[in-house]
Amino acid sequence: MKKRLKIGIFMDSYYPAIDGVVLVIDNLCKELSKFNDVVLVIPYTNTVNEDKDKPYKIVRIKSVDVPFSEYRLGIPSLKHSKVYKSLLEEKFDVIHIHSPFTIGKLGTDLAKDLDIPSICTMHTRFDFEIRKVVKNKTINKLIIKKIIKVFNKCYAGIAINSKMIKVFKDYGYKKKPTIIYNGTDLKPLPEDSKYIAIINEKYNLKKDDNILLFVGRITSVKNIFFILDSLKLLKEDGFKFKMFYVGSGSDEKKLASKILEYNMSDCVIMTGQIKDREELSAMYKRADLFLFPSLFDASSLVQIEAAVNETPGLFIEDSVTADTVTNEVNGFTSELDETKYKDRIKEILADKKHLKEVSINAHKMLGKTWDEISKTTYEFYLDLIEKYKEENK
Repeated sequence: MKKRLKIGIFMDSYYPAIDGVVLVIDNLCKELSKFNDVVLVIPYTNTVNEDKDKPYKIVRIKSVDVPFSEYRLGIPSLKHSKVYKSLLEEKFDVIHIHSPFTIGKLGTDLAKDLDIPSICTMHTRFDFEIRKVVKNKTINKLIIKKIIKVFNKCYAGIAINSKMIKVFKDYGYKKKPTIIYNGTDLKPLPEDSKYIAIINEKYNLKKDDNILLFVGRITSVKNIFFILDSLKLLKEDGFKFKMFYVGSGSDEKKLASKILEYNMSDCVIMTGQIKDREELSAMYKRADLFLFPSLFDASSLVQIEAAVNETPGLFIEDSVTADTVTNEVNGFTSELDETKYKDRIKEILADKKHLKEVSINAHKMLGKTWDEISKTTYEFYLDLIEKYKEENK
């Protein structure tokens, strides 16, 4: 029987905000809690009553709203504060931070005082998010420098695919991160699932319809308008399809307006967020092709969810999130050009036999579960703890 660890997970975002990173944290904590003691440290919100249903302990830090977003920022906890002292008393074996802001920094400070290793995982291309809000390049560089300073305080780093190692380096990270991929909790649905029948009826889908799908935040950094511009060209070619945008976000109204402007309401549907996991699985299962031309994402959970349900993605070649994808084997790639992306959709859907082969490979090669990922992460923790002890005798 291996050692039961006391693990501190520190993150600057959590429910009720919902994004890919929040889902990563929740699923990782759930799985690690099956054979460890896990404490999740996150910002305070007014939804704390929901925390009691989790199999791991949650500590919420005082926080303030981040303007123009659904997120909150933790108020720094001073070393003499009750919160800081109570976290010291948790006697963690390892601390794993998943963001570089106030709560991430709190994790590194605690690790230093407890004389234990701290680990960082970078889930996001921060430069993309920053450029959307701050246009000044000098200020952008200063923010990245501040972010990477927190990560550089950690004993080790985790990259969620090989291309993120380069992102770490470009930001100024001093060590070489270890790769641990993301997983999913989503279960594949059988072809005869009632949820697929419900989707077909709800949207009046026929068996031979070409179904395209995007799942994620409805925001420009995900290249959602690039998708729509490509589909406009596809429709002008006379190609029949139904496209679903699943999710919510800051650019919902703008996207809805463009769909009307392009006269595409008959073939492009915005469903909003789908919280029911089986219904979401049915959307993936029903789709022929998952459109994900994001340059922002590092390794999006939605592409793994799609793969679990045998739905391969069409990505942009050499993008970070396409790192695990081999073109024509377990997914597809295209140049970042609306006409070429449109042509790739047509090519892929024209050869249903090859599409089926790639779909099966996507399921086999990319559909990792959180059970598998948590065990890999646990072994990584054990090795680091021993290495840290040896180096700090």
